[in-house]
Amino acid sequence: MPSRVFGKSSPGNILQIGQIGCGRIARTHDLPEVLKNKAARVTAVCDVDSKRLKEGTEFVQAWYAKQAGHANTTPVKAFADYRGMLRDPGIDAVIISTPDHWHSQPAMEAVLAGKDVYLQKPASLTVAVGRMLADAVNRTGRILQIGCQQRSMPQFRIACELVRNGRVGTVRKIQIGLPVDPSGKAESEMPVPQNLDYDRWLGSTPAVYYTENRVHPQNGYDRPGWLRCEQFGAGMITGWGSHHLDIAHWAMDTEYTGPVEVEAAAEFPESGLWDVHGNFRAEARYANGAVMTVGSAFPNGVRFEGDKGWIFVTRGDYAVTASDPVSGGKNAEALSASDPAILKPGDGPEWIRLPVSSEHHADWIDAVRNRRPPIAPAEVGHRSCTACLILHIAMKLKRKLYWDSQNERFRNDDAANAMLSRPQRYPYGTEFTRQG
Repeated sequence: MPSRVFGKSSPGNILQIGQIGCGRIARTHDLPEVLKNKAARVTAVCDVDSKRLKEGTEFVQAWYAKQAGHANTTPVKAFADYRGMLRDPGIDAVIISTPDHWHSQPAMEAVLAGKDVYLQKPASLTVAVGRMLADAVNRTGRILQIGCQQRSMPQFRIACELVRNGRVGTVRKIQIGLPVDPSGKAESEMPVPQNLDYDRWLGSTPAVYYTENRVHPQNGYDRPGWLRCEQFGAGMITGWGSHHLDIAHWAMDTEYTGPVEVEAAAEFPESGLWDVHGNFRAEARYANGAVMTVGSAFPNGVRFEGDKGWIFVTRGDYAVTASDPVSGGKNAEALSASDPAILKPGDGPEWIRLPVSSEHHADWIDAVRNRRPPIAPAEVGHRSCTACLILHIAMKLKRKLYWDSQNERFRNDDAANAMLSRPQRYPYGTEFTRQG
């Protein structure tokens, strides 16, 4: 019998989980879903902001105290540096709910330390680092679930099954609608709060002065300003694009490849602290002939158009956080089609069926316990993130680019290839992480 049958991840044992990052998405989404799962227990939390670390510890302890009916529950360990958490042999797995620029490095270090990982999307800040992460997961055999939770929402799985089974015929066009972020004003330098390790928060990105709207609110858990700074991410093209492009790939069975051509045009702020893209329109052509158009002018969701009709899928009125865009009016339906017959469930042995997950974190926990692939594994998350990142590069270069998905390089384009990675600030960054 393999040793894992008797180990901490065996079906009979409760997983001991550490939470890295105690901000908005952790408190409203990741922690609540894991805390209610009886197959796991959150035993440690980590944050570079000591105030958030304290409040994160209290959040977890209060939840368990409420369940137990008394305050005498097992204390939750608190770490200011996630590396201490990864060295703890009592922790089996970690959830990473950090800003985008702190996704890949702790995930990579976690799998190298023998921990399984739930990683918020997008998978990486660059294509090069995303490849490093996917390779590390593959090499170590750890379980990593990307937080593309739309795969665990029934309407998206049903839509993808219908497309794969030819209900709209041959897919000719895909339209993806994404929200955008507004630009902001210039922000003056502010003293770094004593509770924030700002150098570590910046991580591998350049050293720049502190101002609250560059980081996160010091009071409350409203939407943080870092989401609108290119230093820490690419904006909504990866923020929401990682969700919707993943669904497009799932439906087209292109999860392990990607587009062959991309081009885009976008508005970028000319001044101010927040500098991610505004309104945009991007196109990606796939080897199967389908053309995917992504833009801020379309309704939020994914529309598949073929020679037999169309399917539109969205989250409907579901939102993970209060700032998530939800559908309204004619787009309130989570799943619709040009003909109701298109949505009729299929059956029979020839009907292609996709994996079923009722809740994304629960799927990850079950995958860890049973050592099976999760519904959104590392390689799949890397490929959907890559498609978003190369569209962002096309926004910057303002010309058509030709993508080689096998080698993950642009064809005959040194300028575009130079944008597949970013310089990393020592001592942070995956360049300085031992690969084992």
